[in-house]
Amino acid sequence: MDGLADFATGVEVTLPADDDLVAVLSELAVPHEDVNELMATRAMLLADAELREVFERAVRALVAGIGTVEQHLEVPPLPAASGPVGRWFHVFVFIAARPFVLAYHHSLGIPVEVSRRTLGDLGRHLAVHRRRRGTGGLLALHWPKLHFRGELYQLGRLQFQRSFLWERAATSAVELGLAYRPQDPALALHIPDFHGPLTPAACDDSLRAAREFFPRHFPTERYRAAVCGSWLLDPQLREYLPEHSNIVRFQRRFHLPTESAERTTDDTAAIGFVFGDPDLSPESLPRDTSLQRAIGDHLRAGRHWHVRTGWFEL
Repeated sequence: MDGLADFATGVEVTLPADDDLVAVLSELAVPHEDVNELMATRAMLLADAELREVFERAVRALVAGIGTVEQHLEVPPLPAASGPVGRWFHVFVFIAARPFVLAYHHSLGIPVEVSRRTLGDLGRHLAVHRRRRGTGGLLALHWPKLHFRGELYQLGRLQFQRSFLWERAATSAVELGLAYRPQDPALALHIPDFHGPLTPAACDDSLRAAREFFPRHFPTERYRAAVCGSWLLDPQLREYLPEHSNIVRFQRRFHLPTESAERTTDDTAAIGFVFGDPDLSPESLPRDTSLQRAIGDHLRAGRHWHVRTGWFEL
């Protein structure tokens, strides 16, 4: 977008204040219990010359990459004495970048509601931090940069990231006689928590929206396939869940490459998603739902969960 390069090299970085900041935090779905602390921390950040300089560099680096796909973003190290500002530093970076990604969305004709829901995922990540740590803050420092650089969009129940076809998925497609290559454009599909059940109807609506959204707003990028890497695609879940369960029906949308070639053992992914804390021991896991029983009983039996790569044609 015009003006982004200029901003990255010298335009002043600003943060909203007072009621304006409260309004922005509301738009970003920031939990109410975090608002007062963010308001107080803003002044501390801007009053510290060293922290402010690092903050402005971080914002310029983020904004300079708006519109790019899978470009690495360096997260600058914070001074050792950053204190309470450190927990909120990257949240302020995203707040300062918000007007520029909104302008990018507007230039592409992206609906305001899509922008709101997409950037509001920042608040969900703050809720995840509080659920896991009991305090305010942001765990996945790199993850929201996908939203704030125009790379990822929330379309209904699912999130879609402008990306490329992973090598394992491309090999699997070729084995089925399809003409795909690694690094062909593809949409990386993500399943956020705190968004209700993963029903087939909700997924169908999201996929229908994605098939309309990307050709309309990114007409030069032809996305023919979707890819996903998740423990939710582990076929072992079918040993515990009924065929009509949402997760099993979600799995059946995907082609899975040969297991021996692409599975990654990761028990913490399942524990963290289902129970809120990846560091919980299998022995302590509740058994209140069928999914909780599946995850915990499997681990208590000495077995493991795996992140699997899946793909399907759009």
